[in-house]
Amino acid sequence: MAVVPESAAIVNALRSGLVPNVGLEHFATGLDALVGAVNEDLDFVAGGKGLSKWIRGEYGTGKTFAARYLCAKARERKFASSEVQISINDTPLHHLETVYRRLIEKLETAADGPNAFQAIVEGWLYQVGDEVTRLRGISEDDPGFADATEQRLEDKLADLSKRNPAFAQVLRAYHRATHEGDFATAQGLLAWLAGQPHTDRSVLAAAGVKGKVDGQASLTFLAGLLQLLRQSGYAGLVVVLDEVETVQRMNTQTREKSLNALRQLMDMLAKEELPGLYLVVTGTRDFFEGYKGLKALAPLYQRVQVNFSEDSRFDNLKAPQVRLTPFMDDRLLTVGARIRNLYPAKNPARLTERVSDAFLQGLVTQVTAGFGGKVALAPRMFLRELIDVMDRVDIHEAYDPREHYKLELDDGKLTAEELAAKHGRPVEEPPEEPEEPTSNDSEGPPPAPARKRLDG
Repeated sequence: MAVVPESAAIVNALRSGLVPNVGLEHFATGLDALVGAVNEDLDFVAGGKGLSKWIRGEYGTGKTFAARYLCAKARERKFASSEVQISINDTPLHHLETVYRRLIEKLETAADGPNAFQAIVEGWLYQVGDEVTRLRGISEDDPGFADATEQRLEDKLADLSKRNPAFAQVLRAYHRATHEGDFATAQGLLAWLAGQPHTDRSVLAAAGVKGKVDGQASLTFLAGLLQLLRQSGYAGLVVVLDEVETVQRMNTQTREKSLNALRQLMDMLAKEELPGLYLVVTGTRDFFEGYKGLKALAPLYQRVQVNFSEDSRFDNLKAPQVRLTPFMDDRLLTVGARIRNLYPAKNPARLTERVSDAFLQGLVTQVTAGFGGKVALAPRMFLRELIDVMDRVDIHEAYDPREHYKLELDDGKLTAEELAAKHGRPVEEPPEEPEEPTSNDSEGPPPAPARKRLDG
């Protein structure tokens, strides 16, 4: 039985029906072709270009899993990544400042892991001194090292200033504050650069800036971040906008703003104003084809529209829009076997004997039948049930699932899509949010973000 370092984290996430943040490569299936196509895209982006990939799939096809897996693969190639889950209340798409703030909060690199923004800035500053030593042969003990470092810093800041003067000013002030040991000011400046809305005026005065990163300015700051990453030796940045189909539940006014935000991002990519950005957008078929989705903004729809044939084997994975195919029994069985093999059991032999391939096949059949034969809706509950069974086998020596296990699909644990499939009825559409007052576009402090389920 294989043992992987992330096994406990993987199992803990699946136990709650969530997509794990690590170790996806140990049980990913059916994504090799998509990874190959994305790698070609990343080669293009690494050359200083911008590109987007739109991933469509129904509930249960694993859109979030696929996007997170692509991010992990990109980080192996010296890309930074960030996953932003779009939602009506927490991260509305039309509030670009909120999207930018979430992007910074979720920034991740292979070297520094999650919450990597400060590490990236510190690495950039360290590299300035390293370049002076390496390129000019001046050691840290040399009397001219400090002046040479300041000059190299100003050269880099001058390049950054061309895209975003405020971004460069704050970096300069951050460097000065850390050098002087004023860490409170340094942290305040970094928070402002990350899009945090509440920063003391005295902190901003140290950098000669005012206000906050809001609205359209957030896209300029995104461009500054991209340049900072490239100056630091990163190939680029992969940004995932997940669950964009939530814009369909927004009122007409907000929906139009959200779609225009996507169009603006596409325009900036086309004009090469966001070099090094690989934008991944996930959504359902209704979002891509419905009149409350992309079709509500014809220019955007026309850019990403793709005609799919009935035979998915011949899909063009190089196209701007690609689709994920639903799970079938054999794929679900493969995932189940891989999860069983990495489960951190105290008695691996007992686990393998009692959670046999035959039991896995039976569990796939039972869960699928519970959802009206729709395998595509089964993965989340199948994995939750499987983890629960393995937990019991691991804890109780006398527990044998072939004798003691009984599937119970409790309505309280099911999503709207799963409930609809279980009871053979259409999915109930949530009501649209009420119209916003046109005189006030400001946002208050958002609620804490919800963790992402292991569904679409």
